[in-house]
Formats: sequence, C-alpha cells, structure tokens
Amino acid sequence: MKRLPLAAVMAAFFVFLVWFVSVRQAVLFLIGIGMGSVLAGARFGFTTGWRRLIEQRDPSGVLAQLFLLALAAAVSIPLLAAFPTDLAAALGPPSISLLVGAFVFGAAMQVADGCGSGTLYKAGMGTPLNMAILPVFALGSFLGSAQLDQWLQLGAVKPVGLVAEYGPLQALLLTLGGLAVLGVAAVLWSGKSARWFDRKLLIGAVLLAVLAVLNLVVAGQPWGVVYGFGLWFGKIATVAGVFDPATNPFWSQPVNMANLSQSVFMDVTSITNIGILAGALYIAARKSSSKPSKPLTGTQWVVGIVAGFLLGYSSRLAFGCNIGAMVSGISTGSLHGWIWVPMAFLGSLIGVRVRRHFQF
Repeated sequence: MKRLPLAAVMAAFFVFLVWFVSVRQAVLFLIGIGMGSVLAGARFGFTTGWRRLIEQRDPSGVLAQLFLLALAAAVSIPLLAAFPTDLAAALGPPSISLLVGAFVFGAAMQVADGCGSGTLYKAGMGTPLNMAILPVFALGSFLGSAQLDQWLQLGAVKPVGLVAEYGPLQALLLTLGGLAVLGVAAVLWSGKSARWFDRKLLIGAVLLAVLAVLNLVVAGQPWGVVYGFGLWFGKIATVAGVFDPATNPFWSQPVNMANLSQSVFMDVTSITNIGILAGALYIAARKSSSKPSKPLTGTQWVVGIVAGFLLGYSSRLAFGCNIGAMVSGISTGSLHGWIWVPMAFLGSLIGVRVRRHFQF
C-alpha cells in the first residue's frame, strides 16, 4: 500500500476512535503510530542490540537502550511520585516465574529475531517470519496468563516499587546508578576499539523515551505490549466457547473480565499495539525501506514459530518483555525489571548460539 492511501486509512481510524470510542484512545493510537515509526525508521531493535553486543562486541545498541531508560526514568519517576493515584508503575512480583520467564524469553527472542515490540514492528513492515510469529505469540501470551497462578505458587514475593520504598529522589538515583553500571559493563565487554554510539539509535532512544512518557501520562499506566496479545487470543477463545474466564485466577480479575467483555479498542495496550503496526507499515511503504527477506527453510520456519510461541508464554511469566519489564519496569522503579535484565541476557547468550546453529 502506498503512503497516501495508508495515511488516509490511519486518519479515518483516528476519527473513528475520537467519535465512537474516546479521545484518549485516539491519542494513544497516535502515540503507537509514533512508536512504530521510530522503531521501524531507526531500526531500533532491542533484540538486535543485545545480539550485536554478544556476537560483535558492538555496544551502541545497548547503550542507546540504556539512554532511553535513563531519559524515561528521569521524567517518569517524579511523575509517579507527584501523581500516585493517577499513574501506576509497571510492577511485577519477584518470583520463580520471573526468573524462568525472563531466561526463556531472552533465548527465544534471539531465535525469533524480535521481542514484543520487535515482532510488532517487523510484522508491520511485512517480514514473513514475524508475521507468522504474531498469532502464535498471542496464543503463548494467553496460555501463559491462564497458567500464571500455578507458576506463582512455586514461590513469589510482593512487587517492590523503588518510588514507594525510597521516595522519588533515591529511586531515581538508584535507577541512574544501575544504568551507569550496565553501561560500563557493556563498554568493558566490548573493548576500547568498539564504537560506542550510533546517532540514529540515540535519536530513536530520545523519541521513544518521549513517547513512553506520553503513554504513561495519557494511559495512566506504562507502555506495554504482551498483555494486548493475550487479550486478543483470550477474546477469541471466550467467544469460541473453549475458555471460561470466570474459572481462571488471572482472567477472572475484574479488570481483565472487563477487557474481555468490551471492545478491544478500549484496551490501552491493544490500541498502542495497533498504532505500532500502522506506524511500521507506513515506514515500510517507502520503496527503499524494505529489502527482500532471505527465504527460510522448513526447519527454520518450525524453529522460528516455536520460538514465537515461547516468546508469548514466557513474557507473561516474566511480567513483560523488553518493553513491559525492562523499559517500563526499570523506568518506573520496579525491582522486577532489574531481575529481568540479567536473566534475559543469560538467555540471549544461549539464544544467539541456537540462532547460529540453525543459520538464521
């Protein structure tokens, strides 16, 4: 689709949201478009940044991600402290579920060549594997949420929010200090001769930080991705009569029951996900922006799709992906984000080797 008719469709959908849903959801759609455009335009891949650090000793992608986290935290943490009843942090309980989920997710995202946001924007750009992964990602996310209570019974403690525990100043200093430590570790891992910064990625980091903060302010909650996937499949399963949410500990929660019963356009995560797809599709509409994908073998398709399912399942166990757990978790002062990162990186060390074995 060319850009002009695509822009017309996006504008019409925006008007539809304003008229029939709400102004807030329409604004969140625009924020999602911005996210998708930046992710696709800057090729801001969280998965790729980690893989380049591991395989090529190139820290530029990871340093750009840390810059994004620092900028988002510098604004989000004071906002959370100033408006505690209006804004919520992305909190998740430290648990066995978190440890296992983050590790598996880190491995699977390298094989599937995309995390939650990466799968979205690459599907929007028409990458065949990511387009095929998207529905199985949704299936995995739904099943992971449906079984989450069983995983939490293995061991979990209450979520820890740094803002509530230490106040905004100490929470921000702890967050920035932790990010600085990770940055130094990435540079030391890479060596003195490595290129530290990539201008396009740094610009992308600034824009994504601004959009993440806008999402927090408009939605009242941090940027998320995987909940929307699980909700989409949960709606299908419920309508099909193969799933009764009232009997499930996760989906029987009032907010989740309400999301299942109302229009998907009312869900803040779903509407930004739709925006990300639209924004990436708009970028892909430029003829020079997309290159033909390398054909995959049957084995590569199977391995990639299995990895996509594991992405969805493990992301629910880990209370988010690179966006929900890392970006939103750390930038809003959640302890679980700091547990997620090292476990996911350990998983990525395995994942890049699996990816290399199957010659992706």
